[in-house]
Amino acid sequence: MAKVKKAYFCKNCGFEAPKWLGRCPSCGEWNTFTEEIIARESGSVAATVAGPLPTAKPQRVKDIRESEHVRIDLGNAEVNRVLGGGMVPGSLVLVGGEPGIGKSTLSLQIALAANGLKTLYVSGEESAEQIKMRAARIGIGNDECLIYPETLLENIVAQITEHRPDLVVIDSIQTIYTDLLDSSAGSVSQIRECAATLLKYAKSTGTSIFIIGHITKDGAIAGPKILEHIVDVVLQFEGDSNNIYRILRGIKNRFGATFEIGVFEMLDAGLRGVDNPSEILLTHYEEPLSGIAVGASADGVRPYLIEVQALVSGAAYGTPQRSTTGYDGRRMNMLLAVLEKRVGMKMFQKDVFLNFAGGFKVADPGLDLAVVAAVISSYYDRPVAEGVCCAGEIGLSGEVRPAPRTEQRISEAARLGFKRIIVSGYLAKGGKRPKGIEVVPINSIDQLPRALFLEAL
Repeated sequence: MAKVKKAYFCKNCGFEAPKWLGRCPSCGEWNTFTEEIIARESGSVAATVAGPLPTAKPQRVKDIRESEHVRIDLGNAEVNRVLGGGMVPGSLVLVGGEPGIGKSTLSLQIALAANGLKTLYVSGEESAEQIKMRAARIGIGNDECLIYPETLLENIVAQITEHRPDLVVIDSIQTIYTDLLDSSAGSVSQIRECAATLLKYAKSTGTSIFIIGHITKDGAIAGPKILEHIVDVVLQFEGDSNNIYRILRGIKNRFGATFEIGVFEMLDAGLRGVDNPSEILLTHYEEPLSGIAVGASADGVRPYLIEVQALVSGAAYGTPQRSTTGYDGRRMNMLLAVLEKRVGMKMFQKDVFLNFAGGFKVADPGLDLAVVAAVISSYYDRPVAEGVCCAGEIGLSGEVRPAPRTEQRISEAARLGFKRIIVSGYLAKGGKRPKGIEVVPINSIDQLPRALFLEAL
């Protein structure tokens, strides 16, 4: 007979305690302990379900042979890019994101991709009929995709063992439970043990597993923090449900870099990868408009150009308003203070509204110059010269510092046909510059108006 055990688990970090504690000694959070009833057979859950791993012996570092992993093409260029060129066999990938952001759509598209893989799509949230309706909308390209609505871990592992798929998709880990534990699905112990079981099975058989995870109201992946430590790759699906663009960002990757991003557009037929984000973030106008500037940004190693829109008007109610969309409001206030101190613009009398095209949320300090350029253009009601973009960070003393990966930003601006780019004068000399674009260096913010309008104000 199984031995029944009661324990208290921290919902934030998964710390286990024999009694209730007001404050977690591991992560320091208050009121996060919940009681769970655990019933364990002899041995661990992972060992019971997944079976034993082959024994290994210690080896010298120089004696270990490196093996070339042939990555699995998931049939989605943007997901392959974020993973570092494809999915490594035997890896465990965790994807988190807001409700309704498109996690299930993305995972089903991967399962249905016509790339010759035998896939098993396990859904704990939807019936087979619901999945078929979404699959018909997306388009079925893989006849070897198996749909399996199930939440019991033992049944899932049995079906994986029987069908031997190349790729397994679990939607979602919070709905899966094992009979070896008495706690409910989604509890700290269930999530931890189910993830450990799936990891052990993936490593022992070489089966790649794609897991969908819920997130909390704070944006963190729900469940114990150890879930993110167990898996090989953690991806974050970002975006606003009111906008059509989504970003897939790598948070952790044991097989590649974490500075790649994938950009998607949500359509009626599912998510479409965006090869060139600059095309969707730039708007073409019939005539120049004031308050609009183009900034050369870089998210990880991927450069793109984005349109910055600013509106500066007189403060009608005494206290000036400051409103931003997709940008840190405190950083905008800092840039406005620098403009007032170093350039002499009376910003304390003005309302300032700032917006980024496409609903993107940007935290790149290299866009400081573009933000200030849009504010200056709206303040004087003069359009920025045609074919001009900016890339630079602004300090409190008004100096313009080089933005990270400035050379890549310059190359992206040249590729899109821009004639001039304003950068920091402190940028290292000697870099190879593309043809067809003039690089204008400035050292301080008071030199920016002349560079923007090609003449003094």
